[in-house]
Amino acid sequence: MNTQPNVNLTDLSALEIIQMAKKHVSFDDTEIAFATRSDFDLKKMNLLFWTMNKPTLVDSGTPLLKLAFKIKMPFVKPVVKNTLFEHFCGGETIEESERTVIQLTQAGIGTILDYSVEGEKSTEGFEKTKGEIIRTIERAKGDANIPFCVFKVTGIGDSKILEKIQANEPLNTEEQNSWEEIQFRMNEICEAAHQNKVRIFVDGEETWFQETIDNLTYQMMRKFNKTEPLIYNTYQMYTIDRLEKLKLAHQNAIEGEYYVGAKIVRGAYMEKERKRAEEKGYTDPIQPDKLSTDRDFDAAMEFCVENRERMALCAGTHNELSCYSLVVLIDAHNIKKNDPNFHFAQLYGMSDNMSNNLAAAGYNVAKYVPYGAVKDVMPYLMRRADENTAIAGQTSREYLLIQKEIERRKQVRSIF
Repeated sequence: MNTQPNVNLTDLSALEIIQMAKKHVSFDDTEIAFATRSDFDLKKMNLLFWTMNKPTLVDSGTPLLKLAFKIKMPFVKPVVKNTLFEHFCGGETIEESERTVIQLTQAGIGTILDYSVEGEKSTEGFEKTKGEIIRTIERAKGDANIPFCVFKVTGIGDSKILEKIQANEPLNTEEQNSWEEIQFRMNEICEAAHQNKVRIFVDGEETWFQETIDNLTYQMMRKFNKTEPLIYNTYQMYTIDRLEKLKLAHQNAIEGEYYVGAKIVRGAYMEKERKRAEEKGYTDPIQPDKLSTDRDFDAAMEFCVENRERMALCAGTHNELSCYSLVVLIDAHNIKKNDPNFHFAQLYGMSDNMSNNLAAAGYNVAKYVPYGAVKDVMPYLMRRADENTAIAGQTSREYLLIQKEIERRKQVRSIF
């Protein structure tokens, strides 16, 4: 373990962290944030985020969109593709997403190709998804502009099987065959990542089968992370036990002489988790409050930095203070800004002020770029709309930043 410098995030106030980080990067520079966006792009973004910041419009529009797709109304695909889809997705295929890869590359930002089709729960669907994930790996091979690929285990196998494995319930013959197929697909994907030297995230999912996913992922780490961190597990820090699970993973990696890839996120299934815990009468696995989640998120980053001989970190977050905190940690531990084992990540179409300014300052940044047929990525798009209306009655930071840049450009033109 490295000798730790005299910096402990818990000893610093938010203001102190921000002041220290701003010696290296500021998220307030909208000129850098939107440098690759034209005036027309900004106007479209302004209208989109204005709409998403109207909870009534989103609440009424979401079911209408779902109905329109269900009855195959002719106007709905082009409307969605030129608004929500265009802003939050790369394209319908890898090839269509190339334009987005180029745009991000111009800003010094990497692309995480994310096949975001949901709901194909059949052997044929699982095989198709596996094949598409391997295609993303093959596209990323040798391309520094695509530093990661990503997949969900539930995209290549039935979650009910994963759940039964975690609950130690017996499998019938058909289920046993399905379980073996899941393991085989997982190995195929990770083998492809290893052969092509491409780093890949295994996304986090619901707690009632997350342990099964963890165990599969650690098997892949032991097999393929012997010389470098290629396979990454995801740690959702809004669950009470994930910080300890991260520490245990590190200890096992030391004993097994392999590397842990850790993607740290806050989490995505809180309401579902709490509802299920209440219905089934078990202890709620979610942190008691946001402060606890923030505390464990920052502690997880600090742990990865302090144990970097065997760990690689990707901080997946839209939280400005957490990103500033990692900037402080990287500086305090004399880590190079472009060290390949330290990345920031955000979703495409969100937090450009963070992603672009971090990249401009020399840090490794990547955007999740979802792709897939418009109708198939609708669940993803609906979640993005919901997230941007989560704070009722308040204009989102995204909307304010877009308006700020539009006004800045007007002032620049008035001078000349």
